[in-house]
Amino acid sequence: MNRQPVIAITARTEELRDRPQTTLPNTYARVIEDAGGIPLIIPITDKKEHVARIAGIADAFLFSGGDDIHPRYYGEEPLYDMALSPDKRTQFELELFKEVVHLRKPALGICLGAQLINIALGGSLFQDIPSQIRNPLNHRGQHNITVVEGTMLYDILSARSGTKLNSVPLTNDISIFSTHHQSVRSSGKGLVVSAASTDGVIEAIELPDYPFLIGVQWHPEMEPDSAYTKMLLRAFINSA
Repeated sequence: MNRQPVIAITARTEELRDRPQTTLPNTYARVIEDAGGIPLIIPITDKKEHVARIAGIADAFLFSGGDDIHPRYYGEEPLYDMALSPDKRTQFELELFKEVVHLRKPALGICLGAQLINIALGGSLFQDIPSQIRNPLNHRGQHNITVVEGTMLYDILSARSGTKLNSVPLTNDISIFSTHHQSVRSSGKGLVVSAASTDGVIEAIELPDYPFLIGVQWHPEMEPDSAYTKMLLRAFINSA
């Protein structure tokens, strides 16, 4: 029997009924299990020795979605209204990402997770797409993206059982579901853009010459039955 990899998933921290809670939509665990992994939801800790231990325990890491990272983490002040993610979450995930990269373990970032990967590697964000990008698409719903040929993401999404999807190369029109108002502005050190939408918004980033490090701006876990979700998550699990 093949060993199933353990996939650590970061989570929100929020106040519910005046009590701090660790929360995460069940769909994250579902897509990990469907792809052959064992999900392990991890709470926030400020103990650095625990962060290093967590990085050593799991086989791969999924940095999940959430609210906005404070712009101070990429050298700016807030320019627009935003729902800020707690600093303790941002700090924890930055420390965890650093340990994960040091160990060269696979990592997948989803929405906020993709933005965190970018910031951790020195990149910046558009704080508000409707205010900073001319004629933007509606990024809170279904829309199409273009995947860049020659990237790891392209290879993943154009492959099914070792053959090209529908026996032809991946088309430019890939439908995804997103819900965000921020996105990558300048990509972090070493990162390449692997997908974008027609308004120029960066939809995916990845780190070449690394076992698996991809950040997607959309929410594959919200479309668990999508062929593209299945291919992305299986590639992630297989890399672990």
